[in-house]
Amino acid sequence: MSEFENEYTWGKAVANNSTEKFHADFDHAIDKVRDEFDKTYPMIINGKEVHYDDCFDVRSPCYTEIIVAKFPKISEDDTQNAISSAKNSFEKWRDVTYQKRVEIFRNCADIFSKKKFYLAAFMTFENGKNRLEAMGDIDETIDFMRFYAFQLEKHQGFCKQTFHPNPNEKTQTIMKPYGVWGIIAPFNFPSAIAIGMATGALITGNTVVLKPATDAPLSSFQFAKIICPMIPDGAINFVTGSGSVVGKSLIESLDVDGIAFTGSREVGMKGFQEFTKLTTKPFISEMGGKNPAIVTKNADLDKAADGVMNAAFGFGGQKCSACSRVYVQNDVADQFISKLVDKTKKLVIGMPWEKRVFLGPVINKDAKTKFENAVSIAKKDGEILAGGKTLDASGFENGYFVEPTIVAKLPEDHRLVKEELFLPFLCVQRYDSFDDALKLANQSEYGLTAGVFTNDENQLEEFFSKIQAGVVYANRFASATTAALVSSQPFVGWKHSGSTGKGAGGENYLQQFMKTQTQTRCD
Repeated sequence: MSEFENEYTWGKAVANNSTEKFHADFDHAIDKVRDEFDKTYPMIINGKEVHYDDCFDVRSPCYTEIIVAKFPKISEDDTQNAISSAKNSFEKWRDVTYQKRVEIFRNCADIFSKKKFYLAAFMTFENGKNRLEAMGDIDETIDFMRFYAFQLEKHQGFCKQTFHPNPNEKTQTIMKPYGVWGIIAPFNFPSAIAIGMATGALITGNTVVLKPATDAPLSSFQFAKIICPMIPDGAINFVTGSGSVVGKSLIESLDVDGIAFTGSREVGMKGFQEFTKLTTKPFISEMGGKNPAIVTKNADLDKAADGVMNAAFGFGGQKCSACSRVYVQNDVADQFISKLVDKTKKLVIGMPWEKRVFLGPVINKDAKTKFENAVSIAKKDGEILAGGKTLDASGFENGYFVEPTIVAKLPEDHRLVKEELFLPFLCVQRYDSFDDALKLANQSEYGLTAGVFTNDENQLEEFFSKIQAGVVYANRFASATTAALVSSQPFVGWKHSGSTGKGAGGENYLQQFMKTQTQTRCD
């Protein structure tokens, strides 16, 4: 059995002192993808490419005059055809041995690994991730494919002999796929999340209709294009269009047996209620966060400031795991805030494919408008310590660029402290005792990630014991609440952040796409 190893491209480059080669390879890939803009891509239904004249433009949020790609606007009928194709292909794909499915996904992962600089370079234009964030997204995609293949092989297809006290009865349990799965993916991890969910469904023998985010469909198309020839026609179907058409059709279809969804709580809860209103069916969801970090008087404040800043403003706060609340003990609040503000003001904003850039644009015009509204509210009800401006000077005028923003002096029950914004927007709140900090951190409908900075071992133990979140970190200066690694840190949401309590990239993830059958043979 093959062992699992994370791709970890940038981390290995740092360890091997080869970062300059990394950047040279990335620069070469950037030059290559520039020649491929403005192409029209198809849907994939029943193993065939389907082209439409009626397409939507995928414009770069960095420079909206760049049309990264064009994709079809499909109809409800097209979506139903995709569902039917998946249904008709199910038995054929289900009957493929788990060993063969493992082999297919390892081959697919190897192809992604060979193309990773090209794929990551495209992503910097598609959704505005900087080059390290984009490579991390592709690495995670590769990790998901390899890790799920490893898990399926390790557990022998989830077929297990069981014991029965009657020697005349031979018993076993076997996990079997449900059927057709709708995969509804977000823009922020257009490769890792979309392909990770699709891999979970496919490798366990289900068939898939994959709907990517309209802001970033190209990344997951690359996967569908690569894996389609390796599996039966109709086992994967790739459909593009609005959530109101494609997503709605998937959720309302009686022929869809399961949904894997990543997105907002509002959309996720509405989808869950609609999908399960007539019968019980699996709905795997990750639905956002309002993630806190706690900084104590016992913390290394420089590390804490780095960790909070990276978690709050990496990819413009457009991560479900982004830190959007930081609770700072009064004893060190002024000192910590000074360090945080100073570090934040030094962040380089610009075109994300450039080597030195930390922060690119937010995803679209709506996000920019949401930022402007949040800033307006913050000015009225609190105090802006850093940022607070949209950027439209030369070089920024054709993109959706905003400043990373830090806000203080908001009431604890204020909407900006409570609501997920998905923006580079951080609320700084003060507290007296560690017990107060834990209570404030837990006062949220979300429970995805959380972080703490303290050198007090008792506080660490109390934090891990009492914090209400699925992925938690202590003294993590690289990022206080983000950047979970497949296998090491399964990504799971509590409360309104998730529906199953089982994390992507963890050993319990695949079983969600299967149902158990107990088999008994009598002599």
